[in-house]
Parts: sequence; structure tokens; C-alpha cells
Amino acid sequence: MTDVLPAGSLDGKVALVTGSSRGIGADTVRYLAEAGADVVINFRNKAPRAEKLAAQLRELGRRALVVGADLTDPASVAEMFEAVRAEYGRLDVLVLNASGGMESGMAEDYALTLNRDAQLNVLNAATPLLGEGARVVFVTSHQAHFIRTTPTMPEYEPVALSKRAGEDALRELIPGLAEKGIGFTVVSGDMIEGTITATLLERANPGAIAERRESAGKLYNVSEFAAEVAKAAVEPVPTDNTRLVGDVSAFVAE
Repeated sequence: MTDVLPAGSLDGKVALVTGSSRGIGADTVRYLAEAGADVVINFRNKAPRAEKLAAQLRELGRRALVVGADLTDPASVAEMFEAVRAEYGRLDVLVLNASGGMESGMAEDYALTLNRDAQLNVLNAATPLLGEGARVVFVTSHQAHFIRTTPTMPEYEPVALSKRAGEDALRELIPGLAEKGIGFTVVSGDMIEGTITATLLERANPGAIAERRESAGKLYNVSEFAAEVAKAAVEPVPTDNTRLVGDVSAFVAE
């Protein structure tokens, strides 16, 4: 998928996407670079993938900074933004894409630590680099966004609740961001074919993806959903700060 964003629409801009060594994050950062942005590729433990992506984006004539960071570690996050400041001096687009909570062997409160506390800390740490006209995008799922009114699969519920807690906490910052001229958009998507979360859900609940696909009529794949995330970084902020991607007829609005 090419020409997701108008050519040159991000010329001279700097964009950071958390969790961008693979999947939705990698495609999002690629679309932003194709539109002209210099980028920051953030990864937790996939350094070779991140470096390979950076090399591809440099071939487009973009600058690409690769920064490993554990988003649940405030010191690691501070180091990441110090690297961004040293390399670029500013940030125009921040996409809060990284999330998790279904991994095995993590602490009981890991989902909340990553999906709420870390998201808030990343945004707060980034804010000094964000100037007027900058954009922040938070990536979530319908299963999380609508969790208070529409139940989800038990296997996913702890993640959904933590993602919604993160969304709520970030939304409280919208007035302060708006005062600085910074736009904030939540992008919520249905289950995405080919993501780690979908794979883990399918493992825990065989047939879940097919069932949801049948109910929705279509599920977006990784590159299609990433295109919507990238567009949210450029297109006008919706009045309710929410961009819903895919079918929502099975979900009850609050």
C-alpha cells in the first residue's frame, strides 16, 4: 500500500512511533516516512528488525533514528527522548502504538503498567519536544475502547480494561495539550488480522478471529489499519478525538 498520505505532507517533520520494529508500528512509521517525515523507530527487543527498517527508510532519503527502550521503565523512556532531542531537537508526531499484556511470565499488574502508566509517562516525557501543531495518536482496539459497555473475550479482558484505563488517563491531558496547540486522536480498530494479539487470542480461544470476521464482515489487516493510524497523524482531529476503524455495530456506545 503506497500513497497513504499526500506526498510531502510531512516534509520537515519528525515522527516517533512506539513499538515500531514490526507490525502496525512498522507500517505506520513507513507511511509517515513516505510522506516526508524523519522518524524515530522504537523497539523493546527486536533491534535487528528495527535497524533493517531504518535502512529501508534511509533509502527514501529520510533520517531514521533507532532507539531501544522499555516503556515501563521511566529512566529508559527519558533516555529515548534525550536521544530524540540530541538528534532532531523536536518532535511533531507521537504515535503511542506499543501495548501488550497477554505475554506469559509477566507480573500480574504488567498490562496496567504498560497500557496505562507507561503511556502517560511517554506522553509526559515527550511533551517538552512537542510544539504547536504537533499531533499525538493513541492506538487501541474496539474491544478495549467499548469495554465498559460491551463485554469481550475473558482472555482479553485484563488487557482491554488496562487499555481503556490508559485511554481515559490520556484523555484527561487533552485540554492541556490543546492549550499548547497539540492535537490528540484515539484510533480504535477491530481485531486486526496478523497481529500478535490476534494470534495469542486465537491460541487461547480457537475460532475467535473467524467468528469476529464473520460478524464484522471484514477485518482490517496490519497495513490497512496502520494506514488509518498514519492518517490520524495528519488529518483534522475529530471533534470527539476518536477515529473508529472498521465495523462498530456489535459494540454499544457509552
